[in-house]
Amino acid sequence: MNAAAERPAAAPAGTRHLKAAVIDLDGTMVDTADDFTASLNGMLAELGAPPVTREEVVGYVGKGSEHLIRSVLSARFSANESQARFDPALERYQAHYAVINGRHTRLYPDVESGLAALASAGVKLACVTNKPHRFAVALLEKYGLARYFAVILGGDSVARKKPDPQPMLLACDTMGVAPREAVAIGDSENDALAGRAAGMATLTVPYGYNHGRAIQTINSDGIVATLLEAARFIARSTPGPAAAPNR
Repeated sequence: MNAAAERPAAAPAGTRHLKAAVIDLDGTMVDTADDFTASLNGMLAELGAPPVTREEVVGYVGKGSEHLIRSVLSARFSANESQARFDPALERYQAHYAVINGRHTRLYPDVESGLAALASAGVKLACVTNKPHRFAVALLEKYGLARYFAVILGGDSVARKKPDPQPMLLACDTMGVAPREAVAIGDSENDALAGRAAGMATLTVPYGYNHGRAIQTINSDGIVATLLEAARFIARSTPGPAAAPNR
C-alpha cells in the first residue's frame, strides 16, 4: 500500500529483541465499523434522534464505548441533554451491540496468517482493546482467533483505557515479558501512545480508523501493511531459532 511504502517498518531499537506482541482489535484485526453503526442506529431510533453514518462513526471509534456514545449524543443534543441521556443510551447501545456483535464485520487480510506466523515464531500474543471484554472475546471466538492469545484485555478489564499504558503493562506482566521486549500493533494513535508510554516498540497498520485522521500522523516505529508483514518484521528482531516464522 502507498501508506506503508512511505514509512516502512525499521528496527524500533537497535538492540531490541521482541518476544511478545500486543495487538489491537477494532480496525487492526477486524473491521467492526458497520456493527457499531447498526448498534448506534438501533439506540438512536429509540431516542427519536437522527441516525449515524459509517463515516461519522469511524471518526469516533477507538476510545471506548463511553466516548463513542458521548460523541454521538453531543452531535445531536445540547450538552445538558446529552449528559442526561448518556446512561440509558449506553445501556441500550450495549444491548443492541450484544445482538449484532460480529454480524456485519469482516476480518482484514492476512490477520490469521499473521497471528499463526507469530505463534509459530514463539512470539507471545496479547489482544488489548478498548472494546468491552465480553464483546472482544466473543468477536475473537467468532473468527477462531481467541486461541492465539495468552491474554485478552478489554476497556473494562483495567481502570484506565488506551492511550494510558496501564493495559499494555498488565498484558506484558501477564505474559512474563518486559515492555521493552514487546511491540504494540494497532491502527490508531491511541495504540502508539499507549505502547510508547509503556516502553514498548510500536507498529501501525495503514487501514483501520485512527479517529478519522491520516495514518501518517501517528508517531510509531513504522507502518506494516498487514499483520503478516508485522510477523516477518518481528521474526527478524528475534534472535535464535524463534526467528523462523514457519518452523
